Amino acid sequence: MNEQTTMLWRPVGPKELELIQQNEMRAFSPRLPDQPIFYPVLSEDYAVKIARDWNVRANGSGFVTRFKVRSSYLAGYKVQDAGGRAHLEYWIPAEEMDAFNASIVGKIEVIREFR
Repeated sequence: MNEQTTMLWRPVGPKELELIQQNEMRAFSPRLPDQPIFYPVLSEDYAVKIARDWNVRANGSGFVTRFKVRSSYLAGYKVQDAGGRAHLEYWIPAEEMDAFNASIVGKIEVIREFR
């Protein structure tokens, strides 16, 4: 039986992308102590805006990743409005990253790059 999935995006800088690559494009890295929440977003446009406008300025490059997560897992979380209808995201607590990663279906893909 095929379980339903939800497509999500995550804007990342080069260091985070390197960690994803070390995980064979199947998992995101644990959060750092100053990163209590993991923020996957619900639209490619929102991810592009962050990667292009924030990650490039802060890190010299930005990337947009795309991945699928089991919808049944996400049902336990509320979609958060981070500044308007175009800025929707999930807030996954850092201590729940192992469960989040276990709910990723397939590989994480890099779909856009900005320098």
